Amino acid sequence: MPNHETYEVDVPIHDNTNPARRGLHVFTGEADSPTTALRRAHEVYDAALAAHQAGLEIPGKQPDSWGARGLRPGWEMEWPAAKAGRWINPVSWNTRSDFAL
Repeated sequence: MPNHETYEVDVPIHDNTNPARRGLHVFTGEADSPTTALRRAHEVYDAALAAHQAGLEIPGKQPDSWGARGLRPGWEMEWPAAKAGRWINPVSWNTRSDFAL
């Protein structure tokens, strides 16, 4: 069985009405490689977009922890420029008990 780790996929985006407005859409989830991570990010985005266009609720996280929490209507995803790699927790939090509310 492949070793699954948490991956991050960073997808550049731009506003179709003002291409100078740019950003980054970030996906995270479990995968066994950057290739799998990129594929899963694209799949969950496509599912979220299809649901949105059909007037349905965006699907939640999948069992492998991939999901799209939101969409930016009018913004274009630049999938050919997407980058995938192992996710590094920027604050070293591992559990909810590591921080106070």
